Amino acid sequence: MQFFMDTANLEEIKKYAALGLVDGVTTNPTLIAKEGVDFEKRIKEICEIVAGPVSAEVLATDYEGMLKEARTYAKWAPNVYVKVPMTFDGIRACKTLFDEGIHVNVTLVFTVNQALLAAKAGAKLISPFVGRLDDISEDGMALISDIVEMLSNYRYEAQVLVASVRHPRHVADAAILGADVATIPAAVLDKMFLHPLTDKGIAQFLADWAKFKK
Repeated sequence: MQFFMDTANLEEIKKYAALGLVDGVTTNPTLIAKEGVDFEKRIKEICEIVAGPVSAEVLATDYEGMLKEARTYAKWAPNVYVKVPMTFDGIRACKTLFDEGIHVNVTLVFTVNQALLAAKAGAKLISPFVGRLDDISEDGMALISDIVEMLSNYRYEAQVLVASVRHPRHVADAAILGADVATIPAAVLDKMFLHPLTDKGIAQFLADWAKFKK
């Protein structure tokens, strides 16, 4: 499974890229605004660090506006993927961009039907938001299971990108279910290294060795 980082922070990306754990990056207007940086400049900076897909999200909500922004983003670097929302105009834009050879990530997906529409329109990445479904007492990972199964029935090129990841269990479940990608905040990646029994084991080994050396 590929790991994308869900961030626009360069230091976070560099930290995990050095470990070979960053296959791509997803950004959105909220993450860019949090960094307080120029959008174009930051996307280009990320693309210099990461060779894999870097998602840049359109701000327009209408078809023509999405196309204008998407065509601009696609010129910034060859690994830019344009994020469009799961709306009628978003899917219409996805189909046009697919025909033009521009890679698209359809975001804010919450149903199998939405994922199917995105796949048929030529999306390279489909982003179901598991955490936001969990927030309203629905089962986000059940949706991932259903989308993975649905896509496996056919020959669509779309990959399932698990988004709105809130904790390490989301990553583990996504991997078990066969999702292609999980986009993970740095705070969640940090936690994936940890287990109290690991810490306890290291402490015990060091204590035993210290006694032996005496």
